[in-house]
Amino acid sequence: MIGSARSAAADRDQQRKALLRLALAELLAMSLWFSASAVVPELTEEWGLDAGAAAWLTMSVQLGFVAGALLSAVTTLADLVNPRKLVAASTLLGAAATAAIASFASGAAMAILLRFVTGMALAGVYPPGMKIMAGWFRDRRGLAMGVMVGALTVGSAAPHLLRVAGGIGDWRHVLYLSAGLATAGGLIALFGLQTGPYEAPTAPFDPRAVGRILRDRATMLANAGYFGHMWELYAVWTWIPLYLAASFRQDGSELTTPIFAGMIAFATIAMGGPGAWAAGLAADRSGRTAVTSLSMLISGACCLTAGFLFATPAWLITPFCLLWGFAIVADSAQFSTCITELAEPAYVGTALTLQTAVGFLLTTVTIRMLPVWQERFGWDWAFAPLAIGPAIGTIAMLLLRRRPEAMRLAGGRR
Repeated sequence: MIGSARSAAADRDQQRKALLRLALAELLAMSLWFSASAVVPELTEEWGLDAGAAAWLTMSVQLGFVAGALLSAVTTLADLVNPRKLVAASTLLGAAATAAIASFASGAAMAILLRFVTGMALAGVYPPGMKIMAGWFRDRRGLAMGVMVGALTVGSAAPHLLRVAGGIGDWRHVLYLSAGLATAGGLIALFGLQTGPYEAPTAPFDPRAVGRILRDRATMLANAGYFGHMWELYAVWTWIPLYLAASFRQDGSELTTPIFAGMIAFATIAMGGPGAWAAGLAADRSGRTAVTSLSMLISGACCLTAGFLFATPAWLITPFCLLWGFAIVADSAQFSTCITELAEPAYVGTALTLQTAVGFLLTTVTIRMLPVWQERFGWDWAFAPLAIGPAIGTIAMLLLRRRPEAMRLAGGRR
């Protein structure tokens, strides 16, 4: 009895260490994602970017991620290669591409190309990282995945903090720091990670695996929920800094300086960290479909409310943005957790990669369209069309809740 208790305690200790190391590696790696987007004001001044070119600095990462993820899904790469080595190699490639922008790029064209390469590399970081996490946790998987996605979120926000801490006016400083952080993350993945006891063994190449995933109704409903979530997420993350900067300029308060706007932008995105953690804890206890639906209802309502709060005092708009940042990411990890519980175990990595590939492809539409909506309708209604995604995602998750396969979610809590 005592030996069994000691064994269980040792297992939990190993899980905690694996969670900490993987979350740290992913946090550092994901600092690459918005490294160029965070310094758009400086690049606009130096390179003369218009709104379309600024959008492409983020869209190229999304498209690169989609290309890399689709290649991985078709070849089942995430299930053929040791995920620890895949995460490490991909992170180091992304870091090299980001440092190359600071070293060699003299205009938008080269930067966009290198951002595409960065996106392709990150397709080998995010989905395989989720597979590693699923291999360590059978119980409390939603919480563990929430912690990891929370770390990804804070990492994505990091370039805004780096800019505030010394990168305003010096965009190369931000890119070099992001590349350095990602390199450290790649080394942690290479030397500090191990696969868990619940990870499926390396699977043979099976070109029919994707077809089976697409024909699985429950898996595709979970995917539909994720697609609705992604319709909103990256457009908000990309444009919330400019929304805040414009709002604070109109408010005219002495406190609302560019540094203050950058800090609130960082905090808005980073609030997804505790949001993902809290939602993971709640989903393991109350069910994944319930938590994801509530989260999307809140974030969708924020899309419709943002215009009414534009140019209001900082004491009002700041807590609203923090709530939005909390809710918009809270559900993210739970869609991926659903896939690990619903999909064919041998090809979970492929299923996760396919999910993220389509989801990130959708983000390119809203990232590009939001400045168009802003120019036509102003910030009053620019975010409103994003509410369509959470609405569709909520319907999909409620339909999933009614299916018998939902009993495989969160130990039967749905």
